[in-house]
Amino acid sequence: MLFIPQGSINQIIAQLQKNGYDVGKLDSLVLRFIGSPQSGWIDLSQTLLTKADFLYRLTTAKAALRDITLIPGETTYVFLQEVATQTGLDFEKLYGEFLQYSPLPEGMLVPNTYKIPLGITEKELIILLLEVSKKEMRQLSMKIFGSYNEKKWFHYLVVASIIQKESANNKEMLLVSSVIYNRLKKGMKLQMDGTLNYGKYSHQRVTPKRIRNDVSLFNTYKHKGVPKIPICNVGIEAIRAAIFPAKTNYLYFMRSKKGTHDFTCNYSTHLKNIRNATK
Repeated sequence: MLFIPQGSINQIIAQLQKNGYDVGKLDSLVLRFIGSPQSGWIDLSQTLLTKADFLYRLTTAKAALRDITLIPGETTYVFLQEVATQTGLDFEKLYGEFLQYSPLPEGMLVPNTYKIPLGITEKELIILLLEVSKKEMRQLSMKIFGSYNEKKWFHYLVVASIIQKESANNKEMLLVSSVIYNRLKKGMKLQMDGTLNYGKYSHQRVTPKRIRNDVSLFNTYKHKGVPKIPICNVGIEAIRAAIFPAKTNYLYFMRSKKGTHDFTCNYSTHLKNIRNATK
């Protein structure tokens, strides 16, 4: 497998030289004659090639691709476990490379369907996912704010991750966001179960015992404010809701038997909603 970067033929030749391939200016001229390589991962099929065959395959070879999908709300830990299962890559290496190269230990991947070339290494895959995600985040920030402030953006990722975990659907996200900000403004603890669905606990039911025993900074039943890092990877809708919450007086919400949430500003009504949901 060989990665061909975007750029001019001279830039491609320079990158190949940097990676230890025996190519030079003359090969640039040959490529101009036979055709420009397309950027991306390619499968050369054979390791022993003549110079002519090597240059020809740069312009014609294509790599087999595999789709991997990251859904909004999934944690990086669980996602990389699924990637390892689908691709045969080593999960420990994938997760280790992610922690090494990601500016945050969670929430830095944009949910999407990624086309992954067969033969890619753990390091190469993580770098690819992070580069694509960082680019999309910057573009979205520029579209919304006209600039990209990393510290500010990471804060919104944290809020968006709670919204993503707590909302039953996209429509609810603006309301959940309003509850978060309203509770923070009043100095109330968020006390939201979704914050305990971090890492390997992504799909585990949050029980009273778990709430009592979890000592992580994700436990918003014990700690005021929002966690220091996101809980999961978030979609655009959750980010927009974190930035533009609905204007409400809501302080509480409870999942109903319908699967959606009942929102209220009164604790007495909230208790009634709890009783109705557990009947």
